[in-house]
Amino acid sequence: MNSKSQPSPLIQVDAQPSSEPNHAPQTKIAVHNAPTFATAGDVKQWIKTQAQALGFADCGFLSVHHPLFVQQTEHLKQWLAKGYEGQLQFMHNNHHLRAHPEQLVEGAKTIISVRMDYLTQTPTPRAVTDSAYPNQGIIARYARGRDYHKTMRSRLKQLALKIEAMLPEWQHLNIGSEQDFIFRPFSDSAPIFERPIADAAGLGWTGKHTLLINKQAGSFFVLGELFMSLELPDDEPVKEHCGSCSACIDVCPTQAIVAPYELNASACISYLTIEHDGIIDPKYRRAIGNRIFGCDDCQLICPWNRYANITPIEDFAPRHNLDNSSLLELWQWQEAEFMKKTEGSPLRRTGYVNFLRNIAIGLGNAVPNKDIIVQLKTKLGQHNATLDEHITWAIKEQQDKLNNLEP
Repeated sequence: MNSKSQPSPLIQVDAQPSSEPNHAPQTKIAVHNAPTFATAGDVKQWIKTQAQALGFADCGFLSVHHPLFVQQTEHLKQWLAKGYEGQLQFMHNNHHLRAHPEQLVEGAKTIISVRMDYLTQTPTPRAVTDSAYPNQGIIARYARGRDYHKTMRSRLKQLALKIEAMLPEWQHLNIGSEQDFIFRPFSDSAPIFERPIADAAGLGWTGKHTLLINKQAGSFFVLGELFMSLELPDDEPVKEHCGSCSACIDVCPTQAIVAPYELNASACISYLTIEHDGIIDPKYRRAIGNRIFGCDDCQLICPWNRYANITPIEDFAPRHNLDNSSLLELWQWQEAEFMKKTEGSPLRRTGYVNFLRNIAIGLGNAVPNKDIIVQLKTKLGQHNATLDEHITWAIKEQQDKLNNLEP
């Protein structure tokens, strides 16, 4: 808690001479406690301290009436007009809620934006080492443990309950604490401009790859929001520090970052391996390499991630060896095993058959080996024509590479 909001108690000592000789004077101590919270800023600092105690790396504050929402809605419409959304058709919906978030949670006045670090091991600075292990199945680092969305919402609810318990202490501040407390936590679960909110609330700046970057923590963190009925002052955005650097643009395997701050999601490996259903365009398959769920390349190469922090949240710890599994190991998972090992995991989002589709592409890109062809053939005709198409492609890729090895 801010020390300025906790002044030392005023101790008043009244010495009264005793009528009894040789007695020390009687003392009367009156303790006058000054208000613990003198300003709305003190409330924000207290909330920030509680958020950090719950495992959030930082938090910022923004009004639901901030002008960014209307501005970002127009920007989104322009982006959609370029066809960059792929199959993310839901992004065409609920523009009115994106532009007017106060309608999303009736009575909400302020959004608390939080970020949560997720790295469990510090990567090699400014290096994409994932490509150095072509026979290993690479899963984005945020997705190797439990699904963070539940953890995020649960801890945001805990933060809200801590805030609610303090409302009587803040009724002199005219921030709405005398009214019924309304709150609702979100984590990638509603039509909310998550990254722009965090940017405007000072949690970092938007990098050229369109992810948020924090000067002290890089970009390996996830975001969440707590809408609430208290009315607190906005935080200020921070200065951007990308300068002339274009490392993220240059390293993108599929050239999905079409310009600084502009992403063609339909070409992004994270989109292709997680959100895209059906056939992945052959023009992207070699570039996908061994990435079977998401892609970290634009973050791994970013110089600011030399400051990335290790998470205190146990839920991000890799499960089932997902940080060190070969493509062939994962290829041999049966559907029941997939369902068991992905319980409570982000990997569930892609589904079993699309998971195999992604692994098939990885196997096609792997170091040539006759055993890979044998293993690929075991799943031909087992699921659907889409998977068979990718298996056939992978077999041909392997065979062509083997043929090139022959004298």
